[in-house]
Amino acid sequence: MSNILIINAHHYYPFAEGKLNGTLVQMADELLTADGHQTKIVEVDKGWDVDQELENHQWADIILLQTPVNWMGVPWSFKKYMDEVYTAGMGGALCNGDGRTEEAPKANYGNGGTLQGKKYLLSLTFNAPEEAFNNPDEYLFRGGSVDDLLFPMHMNFRFFGMEALNTFACYDVMKNPQVEQDFQRFRAHLAAQIPTA
Repeated sequence: MSNILIINAHHYYPFAEGKLNGTLVQMADELLTADGHQTKIVEVDKGWDVDQELENHQWADIILLQTPVNWMGVPWSFKKYMDEVYTAGMGGALCNGDGRTEEAPKANYGNGGTLQGKKYLLSLTFNAPEEAFNNPDEYLFRGGSVDDLLFPMHMNFRFFGMEALNTFACYDVMKNPQVEQDFQRFRAHLAAQIPTA
């Protein structure tokens, strides 16, 4: 059995109400608890308590971050969450500073994480089509992958000593949604990445 913290990082807009991200969070909760795992859900748009979030991160064996990709990154409200919660965790709850020492101020940056052995999974929703990635002929990403684009998020979790599970993504969710296929892929992805307890 694993303890799994599910973070819904969606920020409400009239043109993007968050139904898809909310449904994926609900699906993850139902599937994971049915498989014998313990879950907690945090909805960033509803606010947060910093101390509770630090406890949640320490409690969790796995953090599942469910987020839309807005302007090539996470929503601003989740960035604020990170600024507040992750900064508060610098004193040992998430990491012991940045890993450097006075004796070696140029070495080991980012090596101070205290969450070794824990894992994280990024689950993303994109307006971009899947074909925009991993293709050097496409203008914007120039052959880059989804994980290349989300490199800063990977580095945030790595800063805490965590290891990545394979990323999941729903593509083209506004102009050409394939919701049922996405749900089927999501079920299979969770089963493969987070086996039954």
